[in-house]
Amino acid sequence: MKHPYILQILAVIFLFFGGVSAHSQQSDIGNWLIYFGNQPIDKTWNWHNELQIRNFNFLGDIQQVLVRTGIGYNLTENNNNILLGYGYIHSERYLPNSDEKTSSTEHRIFQQFITKQNPGGVFILHRYRVEERFLPDDFQVRFRYFLAFNIPLNTSAMTPNTIYLSAYNEIFLNAQSPVFDRNRLYGAIGYVLGASTRCELGYMSQMLEKSSRGQFQVVFYNNLPL
Repeated sequence: MKHPYILQILAVIFLFFGGVSAHSQQSDIGNWLIYFGNQPIDKTWNWHNELQIRNFNFLGDIQQVLVRTGIGYNLTENNNNILLGYGYIHSERYLPNSDEKTSSTEHRIFQQFITKQNPGGVFILHRYRVEERFLPDDFQVRFRYFLAFNIPLNTSAMTPNTIYLSAYNEIFLNAQSPVFDRNRLYGAIGYVLGASTRCELGYMSQMLEKSSRGQFQVVFYNNLPL
């Protein structure tokens, strides 16, 4: 069988979310379904494409739909990538003491720099991002720093059939007051499906200025070339 662990992992995901589904509708835990695409155009250029469906509950109660795309350029071979992108964000929130929702739309322009390291078999990624946020009644600038680790468990590299641990922390800082916007801390188990695809099942804790919220995450990465 090409992927000897894939059936076991899918079974764990099914059982895990089967139990979470009923519980999450009664708790302050949501679920994010995420697709990350990063398609090489040639040795230096790449196309980033991304879709996130964020739910208040396990599935079906939409909190936010986020679409991002951009064109990147590698300053060195397969590393040190600069990217210019655009984001469309549709958000829904509940009115106070009500089951009714209100919605809003945000447009974003963003610039980012990604650099990767691999010391001692640990795969490290740093991402620095600046966002220009066009909100319904405001314009804001935000800075983000993302630090991620992938640690293979059954191999020494992120090759097909590798099971790995994934973790990241990302802090968001505003150019305006209040400076602190949010912080996200994430941990997951991942599986490398092929040379250019992998998936993760994880949990992210998001701390805001005056509140916090947990999110289960199902993530799929696609780096297949165009």
